[in-house]
Amino acid sequence: MLSQPAPPREHLDLVGDLVYQSVELLDESLWNEWLALCADSFVYKIVAFSPEIRHDMVWLEHGLQGMLNLVDLLPKHQSDRSRLTRHTSLYRVSQRDDGDYDAVSSVAVYRTTLDGGVTTLFALGKYYDSARVEAGRATFLSRTVRLETRDLGLGTHFPL
Repeated sequence: MLSQPAPPREHLDLVGDLVYQSVELLDESLWNEWLALCADSFVYKIVAFSPEIRHDMVWLEHGLQGMLNLVDLLPKHQSDRSRLTRHTSLYRVSQRDDGDYDAVSSVAVYRTTLDGGVTTLFALGKYYDSARVEAGRATFLSRTVRLETRDLGLGTHFPL
């Protein structure tokens, strides 16, 4: 059996940096800059498993154009404007047989209220990202946010 050559270390680093850069942009509500990190074929999903129905609930699923439309409409939504801060820890980056990369990260999203500045845990889950490295640049092909938290309350329309 022939073993696969190890992926270039710089590719693994580029994908890891992409994950962390995306979190910084999301924390600053720089939605269009975050989406600029994505390929034209990008798909974003938020899912949570429901033990009551024993199935995944898909809370959001959009391609790149759908996400661009969503973030363009954010200022018009009646939304909770409390600051969200994501704490992310990259677990692993691995190369797939097709040459693209998968990354798995934990994410804890904290919410700090505008009135009083109280910070609480808002959501807990994992990012399942796929990315491509071309010409020394990594771009997202997809991100699935798999939440443990199943109650986010009302007025939350922001990408996690």
